[in-house]
Amino acid sequence: MAEIPSTKPYLIRAIHEWCLDQGYTPYLAVSVDARTRVPREHVNDGQIVLNLGTEATHQLVMGNEVITFSARFNGVAQALSIPVENIAAIYARENGQGMAFEVAPHVDGAAEPADPGVVEEPQPAPTGRPPHLTRIK
Repeated sequence: MAEIPSTKPYLIRAIHEWCLDQGYTPYLAVSVDARTRVPREHVNDGQIVLNLGTEATHQLVMGNEVITFSARFNGVAQALSIPVENIAAIYARENGQGMAFEVAPHVDGAAEPADPGVVEEPQPAPTGRPPHLTRIK
């Protein structure tokens, strides 16, 4: 029997669109592992929170498996790649409304961290996570 596709990427795109339609700034909470391409100097406790607003991103592509875009960090443009399964939450910065997701540990013995100090197993959502999020399994 074929596996049913996940609703997670569709929900992420819907909350992103809702944020933009309301004039809110969409934020993405990500559990960082070796497959996540983000500036490591901005990762705290295996997590990073990214601004997905139209002013903060360039060439944003929200696919079913990965989200890619470029963004500036300290004035330097960097290419980012976020596996959808690593997304812990998407929410509006202004009011905290959005949706949280469980992030399952990635099992891949062949993958080595890109940088030393990268947390291999995803951490729980940041403790400062807005209270209005609905957690989806």
